[in-house]
Amino acid sequence: MKPQIALITILTDFVPGMLKFYRDVLGFKVKNDLGEYVELENDGVRFAICDRDVMLKATNHEDYMRGANGQAFELAFGCDSPAEVDTFYEKLLAGGAKPVQAPSTMPWGQRTAFFEDPEGYIHEIFSELPTLAEE
Repeated sequence: MKPQIALITILTDFVPGMLKFYRDVLGFKVKNDLGEYVELENDGVRFAICDRDVMLKATNHEDYMRGANGQAFELAFGCDSPAEVDTFYEKLLAGGAKPVQAPSTMPWGQRTAFFEDPEGYIHEIFSELPTLAEE
């Protein structure tokens, strides 16, 4: 086994709502829609949304039925410029994302904003700030 992530799956209690957000607001295209499991097109690692009940049936482990509780993971989406962070953040809010932190210049050299998806997970969008040499 290589220590490399091959698939990220977001577990949910309502696949249609999560799919609508990730497809219509974030812009992912659907690669495979099986109803309770949807794989989205993504370069690199595979990315999917899955109903918790599917995993409960597959493993018979009750932990799969625990709903989202707190921040379990974060996805970070890169933008091409600091201005795109600002523009895309407004698009996210218009599409139903809940605001967490408006775009801000961070001390680590990025323009970053945070938002919640329909399941309540907090994710970020970011862009590197131009260095003095690039300006």
